Amino acid sequence: MDNRPIIKRIKSGIPGFDELIQGGFPENTTILVSGSTGTGKTTFGAQFVYMGAKEYGEPGVFVTLEERAKDLRREAKSFGWDFEKYEKEGLIAIVDGVSSTVGLPSEERFALEDRFNVDNFLRYVYKVVKQINAKRLVIDSVPSLAFRLEEEKKIREVLLKLNTILLEMGVTTILTTEAPDPAAGRISRYGMEEYISRGVVILDLQEKNIELKRYLLIRKMRETKHSMRKYPFEITDHGIVVYPSGEIY
Repeated sequence: MDNRPIIKRIKSGIPGFDELIQGGFPENTTILVSGSTGTGKTTFGAQFVYMGAKEYGEPGVFVTLEERAKDLRREAKSFGWDFEKYEKEGLIAIVDGVSSTVGLPSEERFALEDRFNVDNFLRYVYKVVKQINAKRLVIDSVPSLAFRLEEEKKIREVLLKLNTILLEMGVTTILTTEAPDPAAGRISRYGMEEYISRGVVILDLQEKNIELKRYLLIRKMRETKHSMRKYPFEITDHGIVVYPSGEIY
């Protein structure tokens, strides 16, 4: 008899991806999505939250530290995603982490305070997660979070604290970060984001036939059998689509 526990999976909402990770992300785990500029990290996170609400009725929180909430909503509409609909239904909460940093008042229901403080940030995100009973959380991005610190070297301490809080929240989380040089083995901006995450997904751009192509690699996924090969993906009119067979290219 197989006595191994059954791992509950959280669907990513990304066509073609879940079959690579035994049906979805392990529940209540932290996943790092890393890649260079233009690889689709924000889109990956937004699709995870939006499809969670639309397809599975799972509330989600998106913390945007790189662009205004209204810009995120506008870009989402280009994929046919109506964030506002699910915000009104209490299934999605977007936390504006940008306005305060540029000295502008926020028009958003959920917004970080004027004076950034890590403990207040974690406390506020925890509050929003509990308020809508979120099952999914995206923080976009780790470098933007570190940029707001008085001393960037404190990012190690912050990430360890963040990981502890995320475990207490009981949410499945995506953290986005930059990959300075994946080819040289540098898969995260600070070199430690991957160690606090139980899963690592790398998004990459590679030149093929004088054209840049998108590829995805699952570098790590605890409690999951997965391949270590690269899979092609596209950002289509409906969001990200992964091609497990590799036939698209």
